[in-house]
Parts: sequence; structure tokens; C-alpha cells
Amino acid sequence: MRRPPFELPDPKAGEALSTRLDHRNPLVFDTHELGRRPGAMQRVTREVEAPGPPGVFGIEGVIGVPQGAPVQLDVRLESVMEGVLVTGTARASAEGECVRCLEPLELELAADFQEMFSYPDADDRGRAAEPADDAEDDEDRLFLEDGMFDLEPVLRDAVVLALPMQPVCQDDCPGLCSQCGVRLADDPDHHHDAVDIRWAALQGLAGTIQDGEKDEMSGDAPRSAHVDEKQEK
Repeated sequence: MRRPPFELPDPKAGEALSTRLDHRNPLVFDTHELGRRPGAMQRVTREVEAPGPPGVFGIEGVIGVPQGAPVQLDVRLESVMEGVLVTGTARASAEGECVRCLEPLELELAADFQEMFSYPDADDRGRAAEPADDAEDDEDRLFLEDGMFDLEPVLRDAVVLALPMQPVCQDDCPGLCSQCGVRLADDPDHHHDAVDIRWAALQGLAGTIQDGEKDEMSGDAPRSAHVDEKQEK
């Protein structure tokens, strides 16, 4: 009896069976307790640190939650036919600067989110997926990996949507003086004498004429004095 030829193990086979997610990551959630039983629910309260680069946890250059800042998560996991529905709220303190006066500001953030994480072997109707299914639809869907999911991308999107695009330190912030840049909230009476640009040239001409008259007046005195001296002689 001939033995089948020896075949080397495919190194990619192990990768396909192992998950890419790290269960030690506080933003990775395990759904095994739900047991794929439609209607099963689990609530999770967790405090995590705001993730850092790559990407900004907020609106880059405007406002965001600093890397490492505490983020309080209240998450509800619900098992449905096609996967796990994740609903929750993230609370944190965001930092940025006022777009009017450029002063630092801080605001309390509450970002709501909801996302479906589908089973890899089921389509939107809970049936076994067929090879003819549209691959483009899968690109827009998030899938469970070995019963786990990473909440970070969903959380980033929720935070961006919850933050103001143009944060202000107060609703009636007057901003900065357009001429000298002083903060108007610190000096409510600050103002500059307004000059109509249409008369600016005439005002300059008037100033030149006045300076010339002064020069002539100052020059007349020496000449008259010189004439008087000649007459006396």
C-alpha cells in the first residue's frame, strides 16, 4: 500500500483560523456569552483610554479627546439573526480652542453609537451566504471575528459626529479685534476710530497743506526780522 505523498502545511491555514483581534485590548468585546441566541442581551460598562494615532480621536486641529484620556463606555450587546447589534454611549472630556478668540476650551462629550456586527457565515436575512453575494456590500459591513469585534472604528466615527465643527468658548464670544487682534471679551470698550476710506486721501492732503502753512509761517519771521535790521542801518 502506497502512502500519499507528504505535503507541507499551509502557513496561511493557521492564520485563517486565528483571529486578528487581541482580547486584551479594552476596545475589543467578546460576544461568546450571547451564544448566537436571538434575543439574548448583555450590558457592559467599561472605562478605557482614548486611542491615539493613527488617526485623531476627534477633529484634527480643531477639537478632540486627548490620547490616553479616560472614556466611559456603556454598551449593550443584542443577539439577532444576522449578528450582534451593538448600542451604547461614550462619555469623555474633549479639548480644543475657540474658533473666534483662539482661547483653549474644554467640553463634556456624550457620543451615541449603534452598529451591526454580522456573523461571517450569514447574510442580511440570517441565511448561509452564497458565493454569488455582492462583494461590495461586504466591504460596507462589519463582521465578528471569532466571536469578537473591535469597537474603535465605530467609536471614532461617533466622537467626530458628536463634536462641534466650530467650537466656541461661549455662545456670545465676540472674538478678536480685526485690526489689532486683542481679545474683545477682555476689553468690551475696545474700539478704533473708523475712517471712511473714501475720505482718507483728502485727509492726507489736508494734513500736507496744514504742514506747509506752518512751515511758511515759521519762515516769515526770520525774513521780516532781517528786513528790519537793514532799515535800521
